[in-house]
This record gives sequence, structure tokens and C-alpha cells, in this order.
Amino acid sequence: MALDPADLTALAARDRIAAGALSSVELTAACLRRIAGREESVQAWAFLDPDHALSQAEALDRLRQTGRPIGPIHGLPVGVKDIVDTRDLPTENGACLDAGRRPSADAWVVARLRAAGAVILGKTVTTECAYLAPAKTRNPHDPSRTPGGSSSGSAAAVASGMAPLAVGSQTGGSTIRPASFCGVVGFKPSFGLIPRTGVLCLAGALDTLGAFGRTVEDAALLADVLAGHDPADPDTAPATPPRILETASTDPPVTPLLAFVQTPAWSEIEPDCARGFAELVEALGDRCDPVELPAVFAQGAIAHRRIALSEMAHNLCRYYERGSGLLAPETREAIEEGRRTTAADYLDALDWRRRLGAGLDEIFDRYDAIVTPAAPGEAPAGLESTGSAAFNLLWSLTGVPAITLLLMTGANGLPIGVQLVGRRGNDGRLLRTARWLVQTLAAAD
Repeated sequence: MALDPADLTALAARDRIAAGALSSVELTAACLRRIAGREESVQAWAFLDPDHALSQAEALDRLRQTGRPIGPIHGLPVGVKDIVDTRDLPTENGACLDAGRRPSADAWVVARLRAAGAVILGKTVTTECAYLAPAKTRNPHDPSRTPGGSSSGSAAAVASGMAPLAVGSQTGGSTIRPASFCGVVGFKPSFGLIPRTGVLCLAGALDTLGAFGRTVEDAALLADVLAGHDPADPDTAPATPPRILETASTDPPVTPLLAFVQTPAWSEIEPDCARGFAELVEALGDRCDPVELPAVFAQGAIAHRRIALSEMAHNLCRYYERGSGLLAPETREAIEEGRRTTAADYLDALDWRRRLGAGLDEIFDRYDAIVTPAAPGEAPAGLESTGSAAFNLLWSLTGVPAITLLLMTGANGLPIGVQLVGRRGNDGRLLRTARWLVQTLAAAD
């Protein structure tokens, strides 16, 4: 039986299209068929225009046939989180107060996607204003469970084979957590690697765009396309291209050494996840050392909350003033708490980013990466929440890169993600270590 193009990894599909063995139209049509078959139960999409997606694919196929140079993701359908502006599709930020909003220009990253040859397949579901209120998306493995948030649609779309790649974001745990719950690779790069111009600002000191794919290499491919410098985003800096995929695809020069870190959130760990990590550390042997963070790292979650809610109160004030009663209780209460935070407390919280970041650098002087849970365990039953981000907050606060790997299965047969964390700015090296870990554990099975 022939392989359904919708089941190809992004890298495999990209190479087939470049070689003429697969067309963008064929791949896009396969993704649309998968959406037609699964969207009713998964509900990953906020906006989808199949005819528009196919017309983009047709134009890309014509370009390839001319023999002119093509981009690094030529012909690949990509889902885009509905907080990222698109000039040809609505961007409603998951908020009823933005219903019908039509941006006049693409976000910086969408322009990059188009220039690289992507088909903008559609807009994936986000929680309201990328915060905690659950949206309509369901977990592809069990529709009675949460897919996580806030990048729920992006994670679920890739996990369902509806798209080979998707763009998400993370302020707390919005890429790493849903990737764990849905069983895909989710990559949150270093803070400032990807420009956010044209993206809803939740908390500018923390907001980071992320990539979803089926493999480490897929996530690296998308991150390579999205990375760059935009003067309109002051947190990005002029730099040479990071070559994330090139680095991630190579073998480490020496066998990596990992630090197993429980973090101050370990009290939330579920038994099957704890057992899984005990087995992982044992399997890695002398390539993984337990490392205890100093007690001061418990301040990380407090500092993250103060920064996030203070900046939300400022950035989302237009929603609150236009109709606070129309906001979800989670969003409204976060804005109100943020308004009560003093300037002194906010500035003190910002200082913790540097203090804790310096502490992490001491670990990375010895270890190639930290290995730690991506979430407490399997996706929680019920749809009343998006699950706990407790295992993600420290890394979002300090701006270090992190990736979720599907390496464990819980007691109910659902995925549990393993999170690898690297030194800020060493994104390619982190993904190279992640690829090594996946291959090492696969060889040991």
C-alpha cells in the first residue's frame, strides 16, 4: 500500500517535491483529506480555505517546473497559530472581541514562510489571547482529554497528520506542553531568535515563537526558516544565519553528557512519568547525572507569573476596556491580578531572569543539556483546563531553548514528552543532542 503523503515527515516531503517525485498539490490535497476525515473530532483549525491552499500549491508547482531556485520548504503546507497575522486569512487571536479581524499585512514570520515556499494551509486554534482558557481543540489520541495550550491547534494538527509543520508560540508552556500531550516534537527556541512583529503580544519579555513537527529535523527545518533579525522587534539581533538544521543533522563530536533536573515543580509529577524518568536515567548510565537546582530556583515560577501578568495587564488592556465581561474568566482575572502588581515587584521579577540564567550557565559549562519532564504526565482527562505548565516556566523565564521529544508512554497509552533544555543561543547544539538522544534510545530498544 502506497504511503499517504500526509504521513511523510516534512524533510522527506520537501526532498520529494524538490526531486519532482511529489507535487505540492498532491501533498496539500492529502493534508486536506486528512483534515476532512479528522477535523470534526479534533477541531484543530480556526480558519481553513481549501481552495486558497490548493491555489498556493499550484503556483508553487508551476514555479518549480520553471527550473528557477526554490525555497527550503518549497511546497510544504504549514499551519499558523491564530495569533500570527495573515493578510489573506482572518486573525482573531482566539478572542470574540477580535471576531472578523482582517490584518492588512503578514506577520514577519508569515512573510518568511511565503518566501521560503510554504503553503499557508490555514490558521490553527489558539486559546483566548494565547492564555489559559481552553478552546475547542481536542486531543487527537483521546478527544475527552486536553491537547494542552495555548498552541493547541498547531500541536493537534501535526499530531493528526493534517500538516507536516505548524507555527506556535510560548509565553509559559504553550509549545512544549501541547507537544507532550499530543505526541509531537515541539521546539521553543532561544528568546529573540525569531521575530514577533505582527504577532499578538502577551508578555514581550517572555513571548517566543515555536515550531511543531514530527521529528527533531522537521522542527529544525522550520526554525531555520523563521529565525532572523527584524529591527521592529528589539529583542532580535543582527547575526549570521543559525544553521539549526545543519547542526542538528550532524553527530555530536563527543558523546553528550546530560543533567537530569527535577526542578521545583517535581511535586506535581505523576507516578508513571516519574517511573519513566527513573528508567531513562538508568538507561543513559554514565551519560546522565542527577543535578539538584539550588533552592533559589523556586523563585522562578513566582517571577514568571509577575512578569507575565503585569505585561498582560498592559498589552491586553484594550480587550479589558472594550468588554471585560466578554473575556474568559481566566483571562480577565489574570489582567486584574497584573494590574495589582507593583512596579517594584515587576522590576524585581525581571532581575530574576538574569540571576537564574547565570545559575543555568554553570550547569551548561559541564553538561550539554538538561533533561527534565515536559509536563507532569499524560494529557489530563477533561476539557476544563489545558494542563499544568509548571515544568516549562523556568525555561521560558530564562529564555533558554527547549524541545519536547516523544520518548515515553503513560499508563493509559498516551504520550509523555521528555524535555531537553540547552544554553541560550545554542539552539542547533541542543537539537543535535536531542537527535542523539532519540537515536541512542531507539538503538537500545
